[in-house]
Amino acid sequence: MRDFFTKRLSLAITLVMFVFGVMMATVLVAAVITFALQHLGIISNHSQLPVFPLITFLGFCILLGTSLTAFLSKKALNPIRTVIDATHKVAGGDFSVQVNIKGIGELEELSHSFNKMTQELSGIETLRSDFVNNFSHEFKTPIVSLRGFAKLLKENNLTEVERQEYLDIIITESERLAALSTNVLILSKYENLEIITEKAPFRLDEQIRKSIVLMEPKWSAKEIHLNVELDEVIFNGNEDLTQQIWLNLLDNAIKFSDSGGKIDITLTNTKEEICFSIQDNGPGMDDHTKKHLFDKFYQGDTSHSQSGNGLGLALVKRIVELCDGRIYAESEKGKGSTFIVRLLA
Repeated sequence: MRDFFTKRLSLAITLVMFVFGVMMATVLVAAVITFALQHLGIISNHSQLPVFPLITFLGFCILLGTSLTAFLSKKALNPIRTVIDATHKVAGGDFSVQVNIKGIGELEELSHSFNKMTQELSGIETLRSDFVNNFSHEFKTPIVSLRGFAKLLKENNLTEVERQEYLDIIITESERLAALSTNVLILSKYENLEIITEKAPFRLDEQIRKSIVLMEPKWSAKEIHLNVELDEVIFNGNEDLTQQIWLNLLDNAIKFSDSGGKIDITLTNTKEEICFSIQDNGPGMDDHTKKHLFDKFYQGDTSHSQSGNGLGLALVKRIVELCDGRIYAESEKGKGSTFIVRLLA
């Protein structure tokens, strides 16, 4: 608040100085002209009435002041016009425009804020475009696959083995499409949810152990070794809701871990907070992937070779936020990834 009033005062002083400068310039020019007219004898330097009518002279001074004000105001407002022109370009969809205003501190700050805004808008536009592309891909791919294999089943020269194989693919793709639709609805529900109901105390460490057991077929198939260290933790929350956090993070770690790899899972409890950590030995992530990791439908693997639809981590982030917690990832390329969830104790 103090900075706000300081900036307002600075801007007011700048405007007062500008008006004062125009007035002083007008008086100075009028004085020079008056001195010149007196020197030429056009107006008298004595008490008698001047040769040059006084009212005409005053009108000239007013005209001169108005002209100087208009000229200097136009110069002073040039930076504002630059911002206005840039704003019109942004309104037209050009988010690459930048302004560079130097001089008055407030205008420099306006320039900096404007450039920051266009950068953010450019990022949002990129995310929107990626969202549309990924959303279209995730829905279109199983639909196209279903249509293709349904057409193949209409052929009469298929063997029974081929027919069963195509039917299995259709079942898998339909389940994938159903799961995607369900996840979209769940995420939409949680995005519009502000308060968690049906809270009750439960053993968080036992819930994580149950989640590990539920995911056993997946980590056993890849022969992944799990190193689990869990403190006994009592947490007051919605049990069904929080379980989705651990299931999604476990599924993500298993998916990106190498066969025969290792996943470290820890749960610690202090007076201030509860900390859950899950670390895999996968390929890791670059900075761009980490930045957009929790965006809906974002997948660091642009080839979509990995199963998934980019909704799991977005869902996890929203649930953690509803639990008044936070989640973040630590990762380097080639060194695996660690997801950390912190909840209030």
